[in-house]
Amino acid sequence: MSDEIKALWARMTEGWAAGSGERFAAVFAADTDFVNVRGEEQHGREMVAKGHQMLFESRFRDTTLTAETPTIRFINDNAAVVHVVTTVDGVDGLLVRTHAQAVVERRDGEWLITAFHNMVPAGPR
Repeated sequence: MSDEIKALWARMTEGWAAGSGERFAAVFAADTDFVNVRGEEQHGREMVAKGHQMLFESRFRDTTLTAETPTIRFINDNAAVVHVVTTVDGVDGLLVRTHAQAVVERRDGEWLITAFHNMVPAGPR
């Protein structure tokens, strides 16, 4: 099960590399709740796809997303909480690291992200 969940982030990074909001968002449930690093809420896969497509056509064009191996905590056989650190390379010549917490659920045999909260952590203290 955990390999199937980890594969969600591999597919997400492939969509990012392709500059495709639709492919990026394919790992999210149709009714997903997504909060980006600025705290803006997006409801539904379609909105996540549109929002990311706008990014890929502007400031995030030709950037690379990498995801570290997620930490997975199963709530039951069909749900888990996932923590993952990602890095976006090439945004104005900088590396941007984010930390996301997600809820994933198995629906009709397929794992999908149903809630996602992304943030840029504070620097070292």
